[in-house]
Amino acid sequence: MAQDTRQSSGGAVLAHGIGAVLGQVAVDAKSNEIPAVRDLLKAFTSLAGAVITIDTLHTQAGTARVILARRADYVMTVKANMPTLYRQLKKLPWAAVPATSAVSTGHGRRARRTIKAALAPAWIQFAGAAQVAQVRRTVTRKGKKTVEVAYLITSDRDAGPATLAAWNRGHW
Repeated sequence: MAQDTRQSSGGAVLAHGIGAVLGQVAVDAKSNEIPAVRDLLKAFTSLAGAVITIDTLHTQAGTARVILARRADYVMTVKANMPTLYRQLKKLPWAAVPATSAVSTGHGRRARRTIKAALAPAWIQFAGAAQVAQVRRTVTRKGKKTVEVAYLITSDRDAGPATLAAWNRGHW
């Protein structure tokens, strides 16, 4: 029987500030990205002072622990990938939290991004969680408006809403 040597997608560590790829790993066809990205992060003995932004798929307590063990912080997006945590974050009293907004135009659209950040409630059981945030994106294109709401969880205790928004947007 021939061994399957195909590779699926992979993971990379990118330094946003300089646009350099610091490390990259391919994912075996019989595996998935989650353990591959954790192995890639473990290859760095220290990421002290870094803030790791990561795709929604990797919003996992185990991945958070790997990042924290490297003395880095994380910003992770919580969507349907973590249904219980998503429901808990959605129920927080966001109406009482001050918002920061920014508007951008281009590519035939107008986008308003609004973020609200708060200290993570003590009952959130996620490795290193220090803050949570609600991100609302309202995009108008050709007169049609769409709204997307996502939540962030971060281990960074000091980042303000504008910084969290920049990290989140800079990920893409």
